[in-house]
Order: sequence, then C-alpha cells, then structure tokens
Amino acid sequence: MAGQHEAEEDVARLSGAAAGAEAARLRLAVAQANEAYHRRDTPEISDAQYDALKRRLLAIERQFPALALPDSPTRAVGAAPAEGFAKVTHAQPMLSLENAFEAEEVAEFEARVRKFLGLDAAAPLAFTAEPKIDGLSLSLRYEGGRLVQAATRGDGAVGENVTENVAHIRDIPQQLTGAPEVLEVRGEVYMSHADFSALNARAAAAGDKIFANPRNAAAGSLRQLDARITAARPLRFFAYAWGAVSEPLGTTQSAAIARLSALGFATNPQTTRCEGLQAMLAAYRTLEAQRATLGYDIDGVVYKVDDLALQRRLGFRSTTPRWAIAHKFPAELAWTRLEKIEIQVGRTGALSPVARLAPVTVGGVVVSNATLHNEDYIAGRDATGAPIRQGRDLREGDWVQVYRAGDVIPKVADVDLSRRDGASQPYVFPKVCPECGSDAIREPGDAVRRCSGGLACPAQAVEKLKHFVSRAAFDIEGLGAKQIEAFFREGWLREPADIFTLREKYGAELALRDGWGERSAQNLFAAIEQRRRVPLARLIFALGIRHVGESAAATLATHYGTWDAFLAAVRSADDPDGAAWPELLSIDGIGEVTARSLVSALNHSSDRAAVENLMAEIAAEPAAPRAADSAISGLTVVFTGTLERMTRAEAKARAEALGAKVAGSVSARTDILVAGPGAGSKAKKAAELGVRVIDEDAWLTLAGAP
Repeated sequence: MAGQHEAEEDVARLSGAAAGAEAARLRLAVAQANEAYHRRDTPEISDAQYDALKRRLLAIERQFPALALPDSPTRAVGAAPAEGFAKVTHAQPMLSLENAFEAEEVAEFEARVRKFLGLDAAAPLAFTAEPKIDGLSLSLRYEGGRLVQAATRGDGAVGENVTENVAHIRDIPQQLTGAPEVLEVRGEVYMSHADFSALNARAAAAGDKIFANPRNAAAGSLRQLDARITAARPLRFFAYAWGAVSEPLGTTQSAAIARLSALGFATNPQTTRCEGLQAMLAAYRTLEAQRATLGYDIDGVVYKVDDLALQRRLGFRSTTPRWAIAHKFPAELAWTRLEKIEIQVGRTGALSPVARLAPVTVGGVVVSNATLHNEDYIAGRDATGAPIRQGRDLREGDWVQVYRAGDVIPKVADVDLSRRDGASQPYVFPKVCPECGSDAIREPGDAVRRCSGGLACPAQAVEKLKHFVSRAAFDIEGLGAKQIEAFFREGWLREPADIFTLREKYGAELALRDGWGERSAQNLFAAIEQRRRVPLARLIFALGIRHVGESAAATLATHYGTWDAFLAAVRSADDPDGAAWPELLSIDGIGEVTARSLVSALNHSSDRAAVENLMAEIAAEPAAPRAADSAISGLTVVFTGTLERMTRAEAKARAEALGAKVAGSVSARTDILVAGPGAGSKAKKAAELGVRVIDEDAWLTLAGAP
C-alpha cells in the first residue's frame, strides 16, 4: 500500500479547485463510513478503504491548509452516539491512533518521539507492541472496586451507556479486589472466530440475520437495547489501557497491563516489550505470521512508549496521542479462479471489465468480483505500453491473486501461469458496446474505451438517470436507483425530462403497482414537483457531463449566473476563434479537457436534445448574486506567485465573495493581477497587455482584510 509520502506527492499535483472538490468528496465519504461503522455497526467499506480515504484527506489538508475545516473527520474520533442509549461523557477522551502502513513510517514515528524528548539515536527507548484487536472500544469505570458504568467510545468525548449489557460478558469482572478507588479500564470487545461461526450457524438455522464478520457481530451484540440479546452472544474482552485513575497502576505501560491482569482482566498474552525500532518491527512480523492462528481478528500492531512518565511528556495532539501508533497490516491476498470477464457500461459510456471469480474469503469478506480497470490492464501493460505483472496477461480460467485495499471492489494483483490451461486464449476486448452494439471508441490519450451510443445506449441512459436523481443533483425523495431501474425497464423513463411527465403519463398505473399505492405515488409526484426549480449548480452537475463534477458545476454557475448565460456561452464556445472559448478557459478550475467536454455534450451529442427537453419542464434558479458594493465587484482577478498572509484558496474565495471573477490565466479581459513573490510568466504577460498588477498588500487593502 502506498505510504503517506506517496499520497502527499500525488496531492501536490492537484490544483486548488481540484483539491477543494476532492476534499469535499472525501469528507463526505469518511463521515458516512464513520456513521456506518460506529453507529450502525454495518461498515460499508473495508478498514483499508477507510484508511486510504482518511490518509488522502489528511494529505490534502496538509497541502492546502485552508481546506482543513474545524469539523473535518480527520479531527474527529468515531461518530456521535446512537439514539436509544443514555449518553456518557468520558472523564478523559477516548482518542484514536495515528496509523502507519510501512516500516519507514514506524521509523519516522520513533524518530519523532526521540526528537520530542531530546533523546539521541543511541539512548535507550522501550516500547510495547500489542495486537490491534478488530472489535469495539469500551470503557469500564470502577468505584470502590465495583463496576458502576460501561460506555462505548462514541465520538471520543461522549459514548453510549451499555452498563447493563456488559454484565453478561464473562471477561469483564463486576467486582475488583485491591483496585484503586477509581479505575477506568479501557479495552476492546470482540468475538472469536469459533464463536462467530457458531453464531452465524444458529442464525442461519433460525432464518435470522447473518453477520459479515466478527467485528460487526461483536459491535451489534454489545449495542443491543435488549440486554437479553447481548447475554445470548459470546462476547469477549481484552483490557489494554486506562482512563481516569485515583492512583497510578505502575510506572510503565507493561507494568500497568500486568496490574490489570492481576486484578482479573483478560489482557493479551501476545503483548511484548521492545527495545528500539528493530525489535518493534520484529514483533510486527511475528504477529503478522501468527495472524491466521490467533482465533480472533487483528488488523495491525499498536506500539506505545513504555515509560509512562515519557508518555505524559509527549502528551496528545487534538485526536491522537504522540506516544502511540498503529502499524496496520497490508491488504490481505488470496488465490482463486477467474471464471469470466464481463463488461459493464457506465454513465459516461466507459466499458469497464469486471472479473467474475470463484468466491473466496479475503480479509473476512467473501469476494466474487474484482475490477480489471481497462483493456491494457488485462493485456499486461499500462496506458503507456509499459509492462505490468511482467507483461503477463489475464485470461478466463486463470488462477489469479486478488487483494482488497482502499478500493470499492477488490483488484487482481497477479496471475499464476503455471496453472494456466494450455488451450486458453488471450481475452479480446470488445470494439462494440455489449449493451447497444454501437462502436466502442478509444480516443487518443484515454485509457478507457467508450460506447458512442450516448442516450441510445440503455446502460448509459439508466446510469445517467441514476446520477440525475442522486443526492448532489436533483435529490428527488422516493426516486432512487432501484426505482430508476424499474421505471426504465417499464419504458417509462428514458431521459431526465421523462421524470417530470411521469405523473401525466403513468400516474394511475403507478398507484396500482406492487409496493406503491395511491399515497406513495402521490408522495413521489409531489417530490418531483418540488424539483421543477433547482439551483443552477445542481442542474449543471445533474447533467452528468464527463469531467464536470460538483466543484466545476459550482464554479460555472457562479461565473455565468444564469442558465441562459451559461448555455449561450457554451454554445458560442463551439467556435474556437470566438470570444466565448477563451473566456471559458479563463475560469479558474476549468481546464481544456472540461471545457471541450462541455462544448461537445451541449452542442454535438444526443445530450443536447435531452437537455432541451428537460429545460422545457424545469427552471434553474440563478446563482447567488455577486457582491455589488466592493471595489472589485465585476472585475476579473488572477493570482500568481506566493501569497504570504493568506492561502491562494482563501484569496480566491474572498475575491469571489466580493463579486469578482477569478480566472486562472491572464488575458485581455483580466482587470487585476495579484502578484506575490515568484510571479513569472503571468506577470510578464500582464505587463505586455497593460493589465494592472498589484502586490499582496494592495490586494488585502482592496479586499478589506485586516
């Protein structure tokens, strides 16, 4: 898995606008994952996917500090407690851990600890290494030796009171002898592999819900409103930390864990004390080798500075301790047979190959499909023609190695040629769309072959409709992907305009369909009517034009203000020698690829007629008017060089808020160039065109900044 350095190098290539759009997407994805994992106990993505999303968001926030919002999920722990449980405020926050994925990152952690403490490389520094249990974090508060409260981690500050439920977990003592007057024990609730298999077998026999993995089963069992259900589930508990204590448990991490064990808590026997970096990495390798035989799920190793006095000196960041780190295991691998290669056609016409696999368990999840990216990947080469997998191609019937990492579906990593059938033939990628028979064209520079059928292709049409009603687009309540597919099969919907004539054409028929009825049909029609007027940015995004995401749609809406102005500009931009084309390119965040996609979609493709039909049914609300009373209202501003008192993203946002248009390049239409240190070709061109050039101080005065 790529390390943080690679992530940061990749992020460094993003433009400010692209980074903003990516950060918004990642914040939503991480927040949704937190909600699913911590509150509903039904993770929608793997741990590796989650880690990849969060690492990329963190890298963007480091590269673009203005995007590091106060409520960013990188600053949060877990998720808010679920309704139905009493809330518990933790006396000391239950923080998360910084993650490492490579040995180099662990070395950097050890070096940071030494630097913070002022220790040279030769000074002794011990750590503990313990298995990172894949379960549910729990805090147990004892007063006078008696268990008085148990709480989940929740969002780190406030958790859920599950005291009644933990009374049924045999690893959790109700009474302690010789304990401090106040003792808050922290650890992980989990379920063993054997108990998990038995639980699912009983559930299957009874026709009840089957759990996807032991972590889900443990979390779902503990967080039952009916404690009797928890009592019937085989939950276990490992203690590995503490919160509030009235007296120290020891002077070292290892001694404190030994004290918890002596008090009657189950502590992990795999925990070891490590003298320095090499011993830490050796402990990691040992646990990785033992992983399949432990009898419970772990997803890494946690290193902690052993000396508690040093832990106190190191202290905490906002959400993580400086004295600990989790060294995560890489995505798990498995070998299975590639039974068939199928082609799926997406919203933009992309022909995406998917491997249909003989089902295999990878990382606790049964995998039967994997992405194959594109025709080059199948052939054993990248988009430049360079070999991948040493040039080995993939064929139906091959034995392939699959892995789950930070991706929506698993990937194929390698192929075992020694097990290949001698009669197998190379896979021939289709040159026509398997859905509609139109030519599948691969344009120069595009890694993907695309169907040329447009809305005449049923696969593209239904995916465009799904996109049109998605949350960030028209967001029509009651009209989701399943309804779109059903109405498309019936022939009721073919293009977005059909949504707004659904009541007129099929209202009576819909009310008679199974699962609908008069009331639900009327609710849907009412929701559709509410979307006959939508903000301009949502409309542009909803059209599903390739390369036009939420950020680009918002930028275009802000720049042109109204649908008529936007459409007229795009139609006029079809003439590369006219004034509209360079204006479109001058918009900050709109590059040539996006501009060409817009012009093609709204001028030359079948989308043009569909858009005209749609606009006969709806209206677009103009974008919010620009400020009219500022010194730069209505002017076109370009920024170049380094700004020292605010980030480039902040400067652009402030200019737009004051009514200016922000462009990415200097042209005859530019009114002001704000040039910081390091200004280059833009400053030279501004001088040639007679454009007003000001420095950052003058800009701040114009912008009214303090």
